[in-house]
Amino acid sequence: MRRTLVVALAMVGLAGSAHGADMGLFTNPPQFKDPLPDSLTWYGVTFFATLDVGYAYQTNGRPLGAVVSGLEFIPFTTTRNYTGQRISTIAENGLQQSNFGLKVDTPIGQGWNIVGRLDTGFDPLTGKLSDGCSSFIQNAGVVYNQQNSNADSGRCGQALNGSAFGGVSNKQYGTLTIGRQNSFQLDAIAAYDPMALSYAFSLLGYSGTNGGSGSTQAARWDDSAKYVYDFGPISAGAMYSNGGSNTGMFGSGYGFFVGGAYGGFSAEAVYTKEHGAVNLQTAVNDVFGSQTLAANISDNTAWSVMGKYTFEFGRPSTGGYPTKAAKAEAPADKLTFFAGYTHIDQANPSTPVGFGGAAGGYLLTVSGTLPDNNAFTTDKILQFFWVGAKYEFAWGLGLTGAYYHVNQNSYVADGAGCILGGASKLDCAGSFDQVSFLADYIVTKHLDVYAGITYGKVQNGLASAFPGTPGAKFGFAGTATSIDTTSMMTGFRIKI
Repeated sequence: MRRTLVVALAMVGLAGSAHGADMGLFTNPPQFKDPLPDSLTWYGVTFFATLDVGYAYQTNGRPLGAVVSGLEFIPFTTTRNYTGQRISTIAENGLQQSNFGLKVDTPIGQGWNIVGRLDTGFDPLTGKLSDGCSSFIQNAGVVYNQQNSNADSGRCGQALNGSAFGGVSNKQYGTLTIGRQNSFQLDAIAAYDPMALSYAFSLLGYSGTNGGSGSTQAARWDDSAKYVYDFGPISAGAMYSNGGSNTGMFGSGYGFFVGGAYGGFSAEAVYTKEHGAVNLQTAVNDVFGSQTLAANISDNTAWSVMGKYTFEFGRPSTGGYPTKAAKAEAPADKLTFFAGYTHIDQANPSTPVGFGGAAGGYLLTVSGTLPDNNAFTTDKILQFFWVGAKYEFAWGLGLTGAYYHVNQNSYVADGAGCILGGASKLDCAGSFDQVSFLADYIVTKHLDVYAGITYGKVQNGLASAFPGTPGAKFGFAGTATSIDTTSMMTGFRIKI
């Protein structure tokens, strides 16, 4: 694992060293005409869209589903249905969620602007709105070796499954917005993840656990108010949500952040508290044909610190530019280093939830034990660490290497703790490791092409319930204490 990480990061460094050499096409790539306008803006309202498709291969995975047609790229997942099958297929959303929407930034006088955003994610291979919850319904009660691809998500078929907010902004007084918005934690990791929340190559992008401070469905807060204030190089903010049924959390949530930048360095710290957050269980726990979703409920507390530093190369130290501004805007190679840490504590809810719905209005299963309000008899602790580096050539090529690691403690779930150890139970101590490498070439402002590879491995408690481990169900138990997979994808992304 460590050797793979060293090789990935070394390739980034070698690419930077090679830039100074005469490499013909490599240093003088062909120039392509961009047929699209810079933006589609009318009176401060901008239409935008992203389409991300390609081809992928995975050494250990599941066939694609009718609802979630994408691969389950890494084994840090609720679904736990990796059954040793090699998958080679057309794929989507390798770098980001395909989406479309509107953003608003319209001056209204006296330094005030109306701001807002409406967007929704979709599956470009089926044309359907992104709907992770429906994929659980599709696989309800189906044993692992017969399931197709499914994924926990806060995008559950809503008309606006991304953002839907509006507000006002003023350089002197800050920005206040109200609606369905990214949590501060999701905003932060988007800025400090070396893979920029790539679904195919980043733990932070594919899994919503970090962005949701422990619960994927809580990465975006409905019915929330968000205030951000910038004071020179320092930024700070506060956020509050009422929560409620059919959202990511039944109770209230609040968060704070503070960050700053100086020279090439920037850093941010985030604190989040969520009450009654929804954690969907694997579809194998549902009754066959069920139209409801089994779920755990938790109160989550999380804090994070993260930072990055950027070096610039290629601009002459003196002369060559008419003004300092012209020099600052001139193309230059960039090398950026990233690092971050998140600590998440999940506990039983202070206010138990007896009924209600997940995001998108999908009803939760109601029985003697569901929704499960005792899944964290003792607190579950997750610790995320990540590091990475990205070298960006001025002419468009970016090379990125990243490493992600997660530790899980041994905790007690539903009154029964880990006794046998290893992968015998979900609440045993466990770990996850992922190493990724990505090459992304920006052909024009609206088109880039990419290729990358990632390797992910879960061990012990985080591997439990995967087929082949002692914690697996329905005759698929074994003695394995770890599960791993390698995924490769190449594709293109169009942005307008």
